[in-house]
Amino acid sequence: MASIPENSDLTLMSRFRSFGGWQEVFSHKSEELQCQMNFGVYLPPQFDVNGEKLSVLYWLSGLTCTEQNFVTKAGAQQFAAKHNLIVVAPDTSPRGCNIEGEDDSYDFGSGAGFYVNATEEKWKTNYRMYAYVTQELRALVDKYFNTTGKQSIFGHSMGGHGALICALKNPGLYSSVSAFSPICNPMECQWGQKAFSGYLGSDKEAWKAYDSCELLAGYSGAPLNILVDQGKADKFLSDGQLLTDHLEKACASAGQQATVRMHDGYDHSYFFMASFMDDHIAHHATHLK
Repeated sequence: MASIPENSDLTLMSRFRSFGGWQEVFSHKSEELQCQMNFGVYLPPQFDVNGEKLSVLYWLSGLTCTEQNFVTKAGAQQFAAKHNLIVVAPDTSPRGCNIEGEDDSYDFGSGAGFYVNATEEKWKTNYRMYAYVTQELRALVDKYFNTTGKQSIFGHSMGGHGALICALKNPGLYSSVSAFSPICNPMECQWGQKAFSGYLGSDKEAWKAYDSCELLAGYSGAPLNILVDQGKADKFLSDGQLLTDHLEKACASAGQQATVRMHDGYDHSYFFMASFMDDHIAHHATHLK
């Protein structure tokens, strides 16, 4: 178990034994988001606060989710235990900021932070999920959980978009990146256009900083070791929200190797993710070791 000092930045909210390790959830006051935030941490059986340092795998969830969706549905704990990895899963947005309209729709505001740093006046104080994930949360995890300082990142849907942009915007920070059903080209789909116009304003040049396909065109870092799994029965694929083919074309144009696997019969749900979670964690374990 983590040894968290009583006067630390973190408050333990829950702890459950799982596959020989511990699934914990912590709460803390976020300086980036100016609100209370929760995140889940799975500590494998080998974890010892004073012993071997472990690498970290960050998970970013999709629209409407909290940290609990991944913690309770993904089945990741058994594979994190097998590969001796810490797995961290934050919430998807600020909560309870008393911003007019923050709870009006499922795809914008609460539960829909889109992993950007908002620049529009109404949202810019709180909606800074990109900085939260890449800076504040990472610093907290490294401070309290005896890490190697090495990390990888993966996610689902909006969180798959988040994982891809975090890796593309920070060459060398993440050892690998993967995604289930990611929103690959948000500038070209309804979900992304709604979020970007609301958080970033009307200047589409500013949107390019948070679009994987645009970022790939200018990426000059080391290979990212990208793995993407997509269900062919995913209604959001057929509705044009995910645009997986755009990501494949962007990777090919940029000379960036990516493994994109299309799966018959699978949809957008956690049943799909749980089916291939072992593959993703094994993928990251290879690169983190």
